[in-house]
Amino acid sequence: MACSDEAKLEMVGRLLSEPGRFAYGGLCGVTLSLLFLEEEHRQYRMKFIKGLVQWLQLSESVLPVMEAFANGMGGEGTDTFADLLLKEQVLEGSPILITQDLVSFSVKDGYYDARSRVLIRHITCLLRISFEELETFEESLVKSLEGCTETESEELELYRKTKDRKKKLKRYFLIGLATVGGGTVIGLTGGLAAPFVAAGAAAIVGTAGAAALGSTAGIAVMASLFGAAGAGLTGYKMKKRVGAIEEFEFLPLTDGNQLHITIAVTGWLCTGKYGSFEAPWRCLLQSREQYCLAWESKYLMELGNALESLLNGLVNIVAQEALKYTVLSGIVTALSWPASLLTVANVIDNPWGVCLNRSAEVGKHLAHVLLSRQQGKRPVTLVGFSLGARVIYFCLQELVQEKDSAGIIEDVVLLGAPVEGGAKHWKPLTKVVAGKIINGYCRGDWLLNFVYRSSSVQLNVAGLQPIAMVDRKMTNVDLSSIVNGHLDYMKQMDTILKVIGVKTKDCHSEDKWNIGPIFNSDENCAKEGKEATKDDVKLNSAAKVESQAANTQSSFLSGK
Repeated sequence: MACSDEAKLEMVGRLLSEPGRFAYGGLCGVTLSLLFLEEEHRQYRMKFIKGLVQWLQLSESVLPVMEAFANGMGGEGTDTFADLLLKEQVLEGSPILITQDLVSFSVKDGYYDARSRVLIRHITCLLRISFEELETFEESLVKSLEGCTETESEELELYRKTKDRKKKLKRYFLIGLATVGGGTVIGLTGGLAAPFVAAGAAAIVGTAGAAALGSTAGIAVMASLFGAAGAGLTGYKMKKRVGAIEEFEFLPLTDGNQLHITIAVTGWLCTGKYGSFEAPWRCLLQSREQYCLAWESKYLMELGNALESLLNGLVNIVAQEALKYTVLSGIVTALSWPASLLTVANVIDNPWGVCLNRSAEVGKHLAHVLLSRQQGKRPVTLVGFSLGARVIYFCLQELVQEKDSAGIIEDVVLLGAPVEGGAKHWKPLTKVVAGKIINGYCRGDWLLNFVYRSSSVQLNVAGLQPIAMVDRKMTNVDLSSIVNGHLDYMKQMDTILKVIGVKTKDCHSEDKWNIGPIFNSDENCAKEGKEATKDDVKLNSAAKVESQAANTQSSFLSGK
């Protein structure tokens, strides 16, 4: 190869000029302060910025300045650093190389922190890069690592025969890789980044070097990111009954691996079209690796059939007319419910109460499954409706109580959630969610109102109203024009996901700038981290819903 050994070791971030590398570090530092300035994230901020300074080979004298940026001091805006970075000649109009370098840096130790991915999303937005390009790179990186574990060079095979395999693998896990391939010493971090530099792997490290890197570092990183078993969440099953929980299992919605995963939680089942846990999520495509949680199907089927029976009967027609005024006026009380409806309350009350209790237990168990890293060390997005949203809510509550729970959850979407709607209950959840917390509600959901008639006199329920909390992570979405009743959360799921900005199969290819009706990257990035209070997103007509869905660019955005 014509490249010198020194050139072979350089990565994109290190090819920048000194001002460019300072701007790169400064951009990340300021963004860290905008997104994660809370005290509970201080250790993460300091570790990230210190590692980045070393990664970029900046002078140690720069570290105090970068730490100051990460701690919210200095006042420099992200625009200044972004503009300086975009002028770097080495990027040649391809700022995506910065995003690629950040991903490589973030996964180099086999741990993709959810906060790192939210930061990368935000910087991707600032550099005006298509979010689809970030996801494409992540997929390419996974494929590269998967290929690394399957193919070994002859040179490496010969080397492995001379060493004890267990000791070598342990060394790779603990201190990183420094192996000889093609006469070049290749570091773990450089090896991960090299295949995606514009010149290609062979031009940077040589074919033999790339092969040697892949089959060793790839094994270590893959085992950490995706779990040692390599089976993902599908390999998890309860070995024994946990408390009152009888069923808890992950079912795959898609094939393949990805650096971030999505778990969908169904709220009930019913005979017919919606008799499976997968049914509501057939259009979901938030990640290339998705699962749905199968839980307590016996009780959820009983509940779903009870809901259908209640709504399809004469009582439903009478009740809707009788409640039309009181629901819309927001003054429903136990005394407002017609006697005809109360006489059949037992049809729904018992299965609802059973599922209400079991969903809380399932949520707590889900938290401990995620804490045990059954999914590997990757960001997780949670999406659920009705009692599925309740599962997620109690999962987050449990995570708040546990140590080392930050950096697992990227985003959460709760639709029609039968949980407390007070801000004091939701504020602690922001500690364990790196990105967005979405509360989708319907003011006219009389069924949800009805089942809470006795357990919550004040009717302060998240699925019926916005969460009155000023926090950049919290977004309320009024779905009243889409959801006419509680059962519509299942039946209208595709439309709901599009409007909120969650990627679906029939609209993901339209993503150009990753700008959705709820998660607007232009608006959010321009906020410069100032705590922007986002008002309720109201969708007042079918035409507006259609327009919103058409403009949805499929993903949770910059984390702002």
